[in-house]
Amino acid sequence: MDQKQVFKQMVDFNKTAFNNAYNALVMVQDQTEAMANTMLSQAAWLPEEGKKALNEWVDAFKKGRETYKKSVDDAFKKVEDYFTTT
Repeated sequence: MDQKQVFKQMVDFNKTAFNNAYNALVMVQDQTEAMANTMLSQAAWLPEEGKKALNEWVDAFKKGRETYKKSVDDAFKKVEDYFTTT
């Protein structure tokens, strides 16, 4: 088997593994967010500023998560391009 093909299969496997792990992470974070929103809506003792801060925190996590995913996808694309052009 060609070395190039072996490396391409390794990259494909790692990409699939990353995507599966990332999707699992997204599901956990989304479930946690839904649970937290339910708790926050029932927490009369928490001021609105606190609720707003927590929502901003969740938005920052989502943005960071999406930025990380884009960076990893770009890196996989570069590796895939390398194996298709050489």
